[in-house]
Formats: sequence, C-alpha cells, structure tokens
Amino acid sequence: MKILSIDTASDVCSVAVLDDNTVIKEISVKDGYTHSVKLMPQIKQAFKDTNLSLGDIDLFACDKGPGSFTGIRIGISTIKAFCDVTCKPCVGISSLLGLAYNVKNNGYICSLIDAKNDNVYYALFENANGKYVQMGEYLSDNINYITNILKNCNKPISFVGNGSIVYKDVLKSVLKENANFTCDMHSNDLNAINIGTAAFNIFKNDEVCNYPLSALYLKKSSAEIILEEKNANKNN
Repeated sequence: MKILSIDTASDVCSVAVLDDNTVIKEISVKDGYTHSVKLMPQIKQAFKDTNLSLGDIDLFACDKGPGSFTGIRIGISTIKAFCDVTCKPCVGISSLLGLAYNVKNNGYICSLIDAKNDNVYYALFENANGKYVQMGEYLSDNINYITNILKNCNKPISFVGNGSIVYKDVLKSVLKENANFTCDMHSNDLNAINIGTAAFNIFKNDEVCNYPLSALYLKKSSAEIILEEKNANKNN
C-alpha cells in the first residue's frame, strides 16, 4: 500500500511517501510558516524521486492538529482535494499522536505542544509494543493543571513535543524521577513519517472511520477571540 502523508501543523513542512510502514521518501523543511509556498513543490519532488504519481497512492494521511491554524487548513484542504480527485481514502492524525510515535519505548508517553502563555496542548498515550493507546482526552490547558493530572500517574512518563522543552523544569519539579525527556532535539518535531505510519496502522485495523480528516483545534483562534470580544463590547 502506497501512502502519501503530510504534516503542516507546525513550523516544519513535511512530506513522506511510504509503502505500508516502510519509508520510501521523506522531505522536511523547517524554515518558518511558509507551507502555502513549500508544500506542493515538496509533494512534486517526492513523486519525482519515487517514480510515483497521485494515481499510485492508495491512502492519504494528514496532521489535523492541534497546531498552526493556517498550517492545518493548508494541509487538510490539500489532502481533501487529492481524495476528491482519486476517490481514495484518507486518515486524519492528531499532532499529539504523531509526536507520541517519536518515542519507541514501551510505557506512558505525554505529548505536549506549547500553546503560549503557560498553556499546552496535551495528550497521554501508552505504547505497548508499537500500539499507541490514548489515555483520556485531548486537552488545551495551563501547564500546572496538566502536571496535577500527571502526578497521580505514579509511573515513568516519557515527554515529547516542544512543550516538553519549554516546561521541562516545571515537569521535573513536580514529577521528579518519573519525568523522562529525549536528548535528541529532532524527536520533539512533528513529521510526516509518523503521521503516515499511524495512518497505516489505523487503516490495517479498519479504524479509518474513527479518524476523520477534520481539524482538531482544541482552542479558538486569535481572530475568533478578538471577534467575540468586539461583539461583547457592542452588546454592553
């Protein structure tokens, strides 16, 4: 099964082509939020390097967030267009699940994405021999609220994502020796390989319907917040 996977939810624009869970080609560019310019050329280059075309793809996968509002919309609209043209299935994978795939060790994995102002996007997973099971819900909340949840776990937790870098000291102060962190800076980045691998695992288990390609924002955009404040001021 040939899979085209993309990730545009962060400052990394990543494209991967996989054959089942084997990576054939991966192209990642980390130079800021220029995905509207970089994405299509990267996809074309990936097809050229693999001697494949859009018609050869059996499954499409995309990061559906949380993350950059603009980046998420670019990625989802691109993959949905490919699905409409080819009539092939697609899978939407959360950024938090994609990050969890960076950790290969069995045990608990906490994905954290920095949402600014002491807030994070959060999810907890358990990896059991390559099967990543979500524990609880996706959340967007203050880091102190998240640490209060995690301190009741009483088991070692591997942290991943840029939020684990920003709030490392906070996590270590609360969880002590149960908090584990990666030494590889790239392990905290989102990438299309993990999105494609997760999509393949979901597809082979016939769980596609549980992973629709619809945006997972978890919080309102700045534009929405400003608009609500303006409307509230008008009504007062």
